[in-house]
Amino acid sequence: MVDSRLPDLAIRIEIPANFNGLREVNREAFGREAEADLVDTLRQNGKFILSLVALLDDRVVGHIVFTDLLGSTRRIAGLGPMAVRPEYQRRGIGGALVRSGLEYLREQSYDAVVVLGHKGYYPKFGFHPAANFGIRTQFEAPPEYLLVAPLSDAPIAPGTVRYQPEFEALAP
Repeated sequence: MVDSRLPDLAIRIEIPANFNGLREVNREAFGREAEADLVDTLRQNGKFILSLVALLDDRVVGHIVFTDLLGSTRRIAGLGPMAVRPEYQRRGIGGALVRSGLEYLREQSYDAVVVLGHKGYYPKFGFHPAANFGIRTQFEAPPEYLLVAPLSDAPIAPGTVRYQPEFEALAP
C-alpha cells in the first residue's frame, strides 16, 4: 500500500520528458551510474517490455523496468532495475511499481517474472525462490536472491533463462 502521505502518486508508462528524471532516480538510488547507463542502453536498443515511472507533482520519484528473458519456451520477464529516490524509500512507491508491472504482465499473458533481488522484499509480491522451479540465470548470485513470481497456471519449465546482453555490463 502506498503511504497515505503520498495521495498524489501517479504511476504510468515513461515518456521522453521523463528520461532525465529517470536517469537521476537510478543514479541516486544505486549511488552510481551503471544502472542509469543500463536503462538508457536498454531503451535505445528497444529491449523494454515495460518501463513505469512513479511521479509526485510531476517529479520522477521511482522507476521500474521489465525486459524479456531469453532461453525459455514460456513468456518470462526479468524485473530490474527498480529504483526509488532515497528520500522517498519505504513509503510504498517501489511496491506500487512492482504491483503495477506484475498486473500489466499478467494482462499481456506472461507466465512468470524473475528478479535478482532482496529475499525479504519481493516475496510479499508473490515471488518464491527460483530453485523451487529449477530456474537459473547466467549470473552467479546466492540462490536466495534469485526469485520467481508465477503469473499464470502454466508450468514453468526448469532451466537457465538469460537476461538481455545489455545486463552483462553490470556483472562483476
